[in-house]
Amino acid sequence: MNQKTFSLLAGLIFLIIAVLHVARSVWGWEAVIEGWQVPMWVSWLAIVGAGFLAYQGLKKA
Repeated sequence: MNQKTFSLLAGLIFLIIAVLHVARSVWGWEAVIEGWQVPMWVSWLAIVGAGFLAYQGLKKA
């Protein structure tokens, strides 16, 4: 796998993660990890982080 393919694949994976966090924030989906209810602000941080990584990956592809 060359650098362009890796960057494209990583960018797309992070884009999917960011979109799912946006969907969770918009529709109010609940996320529970081992009994701990994940607060919505965690998704907002994940949107920023995953969005940035998606942008960087797709920019390099």
